[in-house]
Amino acid sequence: MSDSAPAPSVELLWLVCHTKPRCEKKFAALMKAEQFEHYLPLMESVRKYAKQTKRFTKPLFPGYVFACVPTERKNRIYQMDLLARAISVTDVPAFLRQIEAVKAIVASGFELSVMPLLTKGRRVKVSGGALHGLEGYVDNPLDPRGVIISVDVLRQGLLVKVPVENLTVLP
Repeated sequence: MSDSAPAPSVELLWLVCHTKPRCEKKFAALMKAEQFEHYLPLMESVRKYAKQTKRFTKPLFPGYVFACVPTERKNRIYQMDLLARAISVTDVPAFLRQIEAVKAIVASGFELSVMPLLTKGRRVKVSGGALHGLEGYVDNPLDPRGVIISVDVLRQGLLVKVPVENLTVLP
């Protein structure tokens, strides 16, 4: 008969790791070296230049890597000065479902792009095109190209069709 105590359970912590600029792949390599479960979703990007076409992979969510680390070893994620901050995940089951959805989408091979989550009344700023710099509100999230630019003095609003890729969500 053995008197050995059961092995202590390791408490794991899921983190959304916000890396320093252009450090996502280096941080993912660090997580691999530490043998921490992690996920860096990548997408293929194509750039066309005058005489050539370049293909490369880039992070789907620039600046972010998802990692699962043992609580007592969390300090290891800061060892190479690649991280700006680490945000603890509060609803792990929902987070894991979303990560699985992202993995399925990336693996599908379908063309994809990241878009801001637009809701009715959400403040946005036009970040490109002729209306660059103007601020407004999303009118209809089902057709997010409609942005209302308000003219307060007249108590009127102008509904303008702006390509969603030219919108930045404001806090």
